[in-house]
Amino acid sequence: MAQDMTEKELRKMELDQLKKEVKNERQMISKTGKELMEYIESMAAEDPLLKGIPEDKNPFKEKGGTVAGNKGWLPMTSSTDPDPGPLVFEKIA
Repeated sequence: MAQDMTEKELRKMELDQLKKEVKNERQMISKTGKELMEYIESMAAEDPLLKGIPEDKNPFKEKGGTVAGNKGWLPMTSSTDPDPGPLVFEKIA
């Protein structure tokens, strides 16, 4: 869109945007920062990222195991290994 506009049209569009922005009310960051922190702290108890989602209400909870897990296969990697490499499965007897 902007590529099809002339230099004059681009400047007019920029000027119109600046006229809109100059009308915005400005506030001191010391005031708004404090208000923002108070809001965040007041909402922390309801934040699912901080408190988690109950298992029974989690819409993303996996409904079943993996196909490999259901067929008697287990991954051969260690959970303590910092670089497990490619995922390899072994058949359980």
